[in-house]
Amino acid sequence: MADINPSPTPERAIYGFVLYLSSIFGFALYCVWAFVPEKWLHSIGLTYWPQKYWALAIPTYISVGFVFVLVFFVAFNLINAPSLDSVKTVTDAQTRPVDPDTTLQPSAAPTVTDIPISEVNRRLYLNT
Repeated sequence: MADINPSPTPERAIYGFVLYLSSIFGFALYCVWAFVPEKWLHSIGLTYWPQKYWALAIPTYISVGFVFVLVFFVAFNLINAPSLDSVKTVTDAQTRPVDPDTTLQPSAAPTVTDIPISEVNRRLYLNT
């Protein structure tokens, strides 16, 4: 079994360089398509290009889609969160309450516990 190592290897360097060159070539081709007049492109024999409309529409659609996905995920999480009076927020026999008697060393990680919803709400939403 091969070790998973993030250090550069010759294969990764080649793949990265090819990806770098491909992205530069693709961006240059996009700039030619978007900014050079069609008359000039036809004069050098390049006759089939998509409409110039798509040079602006595709990046706009991608940007709007990205914003939509962000808003959708936030809204989805808010809709699926149970309300404070829901049965799903009630603790059960598997709950591990916070032990106030536990003392930790300054560099130690705290133990895994369940914080009661009332404590979370008190710390987040009460202005004291």
